Amino acid sequence: MPWLANGSTRTVERDAATYGWSVPAPTPTLCVLGELVVDLLPVPEAGSGPEGTAPQYVARPGGNALNVAVAAGRLGAPVALVARLGTGPLGAALRRHAELAGVDVGGFVDAAEPVSLAVIGLHPDGSPDYGFHVLGAADWQWTDEELARSVPEGTAVLHVGSISSWTRPGADVIAALVDRLAGRALISVDPNIRPPLADGPVGATLGNDRASVTARLDRLVAHADVVKVSAEDLAWLEPDAGDLDDVARRWAARGPALVLLTDGGAPLRIARPGNPVLHRESPRVEVADTVGAGDSLAAGLLSGLLAAGITDRAALEALDDDRLLDLVDDAALVAALNCTRVGADPPTRAEVDAARAAL
Repeated sequence: MPWLANGSTRTVERDAATYGWSVPAPTPTLCVLGELVVDLLPVPEAGSGPEGTAPQYVARPGGNALNVAVAAGRLGAPVALVARLGTGPLGAALRRHAELAGVDVGGFVDAAEPVSLAVIGLHPDGSPDYGFHVLGAADWQWTDEELARSVPEGTAVLHVGSISSWTRPGADVIAALVDRLAGRALISVDPNIRPPLADGPVGATLGNDRASVTARLDRLVAHADVVKVSAEDLAWLEPDAGDLDDVARRWAARGPALVLLTDGGAPLRIARPGNPVLHRESPRVEVADTVGAGDSLAAGLLSGLLAAGITDRAALEALDDDRLLDLVDDAALVAALNCTRVGADPPTRAEVDAARAAL
């Protein structure tokens, strides 16, 4: 796959013009940019030892970007993951996890900093409680040069978000990339706020506070075509926001052509500028946990848009409500099936098709 700002790619194109070769256009690709995280998930049935002080955990690949890319890959979408792969024994497992899903990892940067680690507890409803070990981690150390050689030339949809999108120094580099690609690719943003890292003492060690994180996200949302935001995000971003329908309308008026607002098991809200807010129920399933649910939803939506050839803002704005709701329903089913399994473990396209046939 050719890559942006890659000198060898330009050489091939120049030689092709000289010798009359035919160079095929790059495949329109979903490019996911963000962090790689090792999730330590509890093993409840293993107990915590005789004194209750030795809980057992299993290490699973995670992180917003990896989850989105793997979910899209399992759905059969052409997807590339652009990430900084940190040091440590778990890095190889992160790369292999992406490769097994058919994700192009040619945009990985081998970094000198450590891999991010999240220790996860589960609330009774299956929702996660996170403890992060990320100081000095690889994920937010991007440079302009690294991104310039890592983003695929065929990028038709760019998804950014989560910690790396609002933590410096990489956040500024990612924002500059979004500025450059706005209007050339469909831009998707997911704030995916993690309050301990966005504010307070831990956030301060990363250079984050409420004002700076909000300002960095404002810049991304202003250029976004698609925004997926959760009620949990909004509880931190806009604690006095009020009615979620009003919030969805207001976010759609900030620049995006489409806002998808999630609220746990409550109906999804779909907002477009100047249109009524639509509501859509998610499929009812037996929930193991909700880790990766929002990432699976985003992957399902972006994969559907890419498959439908909707890779620019004009095409997205021209999409009628019925077709849009079909795409949202498919994405919601992807997220629901993920929730039936432990950790971020999104379904394949065959599993989604089988589940839909059984509805």
